[in-house]
Amino acid sequence: MTHDLPESVTVLGLGAMGTALAHAFRTAGHPTTVWNRTPGRAEPLVARGAVAADLPGAAVTANRLIVACLLDYDAVRAVLAGQEAALAGRTLVNLTSGSPEQARETAAWAAGLGLDYLDGAIMITPPGIGGPDATLLYSGASDVLARHRPTLAALGEPVDLGPDAGVAGLYDTALLGLMWSALSGWLHGAALVGADGVRAEEFTAVATRWLSGAVAGFIGRYAPQLDARTYPGDDASLNVHLAAMDHLLHASEARGVDTALPELLAAQVRRAVTDGHGGDSYARLIEVIAK
Repeated sequence: MTHDLPESVTVLGLGAMGTALAHAFRTAGHPTTVWNRTPGRAEPLVARGAVAADLPGAAVTANRLIVACLLDYDAVRAVLAGQEAALAGRTLVNLTSGSPEQARETAAWAAGLGLDYLDGAIMITPPGIGGPDATLLYSGASDVLARHRPTLAALGEPVDLGPDAGVAGLYDTALLGLMWSALSGWLHGAALVGADGVRAEEFTAVATRWLSGAVAGFIGRYAPQLDARTYPGDDASLNVHLAAMDHLLHASEARGVDTALPELLAAQVRRAVTDGHGGDSYARLIEVIAK
């Protein structure tokens, strides 16, 4: 009986995230070659069985699968400069943060070299890499992701977003916006109840249940409305939301809590109501935001 050996991989860049990626590959049993501009960062990984390459060229030629996690896209191109002939027939998985436009430009550059390319977005911080909550988004040729999925799964659940290399970065940006909005809303709520002596942990126990239940349900219900561009207010109309926002503003002002966030939310609702859409659902605000 024969068994497939774990795929070998090269990791370019050993910042906090790159180091976490390399550790996850080694933990999963993948032979791993690493390179970093500052060689000393490779020492803990070498102690765990990784091989440190002295030069980018040696790292590139060591394995067919190359994972890059560098400062920016310019850094990726700079590190790979001069290695173009060696890149043909290999796969580059670029987990460097950047814009959708940069990802598409890099994909076109890779195609010209005969280099398979996946662009990726890491949706967790370094300590979570390889853990049960880790998700990584990928966009690019689906056959390339399918070929390397067992290896990339060592980092976290791989999610295929289709052939457009720019989509992973676009999702990344959009999801970070969602995260910041949710965190700011939670902080505002914690400040509000905290002014009356409620501990943040007590509030958060209720808040997380609300987010994972009712709020997630609202999002699921409203998504088809966004796609259809119809917004029946059969659950709660914008008029109802605006009245509740006025209560939030009053409670915040009375406790000296900053009102910038609820004022922003209320301003968007008022615009829609003024335009005659007070009876529509909260999803109607996409028309305000998208403009």
